[in-house]
Amino acid sequence: MSWNLTGELVETCNCNMLCPCWFGQADLMLLDQGYCATSLLLRVNEGSHNGVDISGQNAIANLHFPGPTLFDGNGTGRIFVDTGASDAQANALEAILQGGSGGGMEVPASLLSSWLPTKRSAITVSEADGAISANVEGIGEMSSKRLVNELGKTMSLHNSVFSMAFGFNDHIGDLAPSDGTAWNDPDMPEVWKGRSGVVGQISWAG
Repeated sequence: MSWNLTGELVETCNCNMLCPCWFGQADLMLLDQGYCATSLLLRVNEGSHNGVDISGQNAIANLHFPGPTLFDGNGTGRIFVDTGASDAQANALEAILQGGSGGGMEVPASLLSSWLPTKRSAITVSEADGAISANVEGIGEMSSKRLVNELGKTMSLHNSVFSMAFGFNDHIGDLAPSDGTAWNDPDMPEVWKGRSGVVGQISWAG
């Protein structure tokens, strides 16, 4: 069986803008708070996973890495899937975001040592004027807005290690700092708020 999807990946983390982990250089990974906490919103435009249609679905991975760098691994993660997804869709999204199906989460997920049980929660996503917001009922929210320069051009990150690892199209991510990202999952190691963010278009397959 095989799978593929097109869509968007929205990343926010607890660093100030810009998170140094994007460069993929251990000596530059000076984590602002001594640990890394990040949320990844997967917005599927069109996709199918082992025969299951996942078009239009949203899911979020909430990850924590104790440091001192991201590459030290030992991370903990949890997947949140919208209550509107079927069981088959939820299983497919879980497999993709946990990296078990390959694709853009395979490398980041390899840095985790444990996954908490996936939760079904109401996820609402909205977008307007370059700003993207997502809310996981009772747990957390994400908010990112693309940076635009004086010429009206979106500022972007090209060919960084993690824009390649996440499989961003053409290895380009739009810089999108966060204003309002906050997570409070009592089972995760940290309650956190974020400022850094990057948004990339994706075409994953496995």
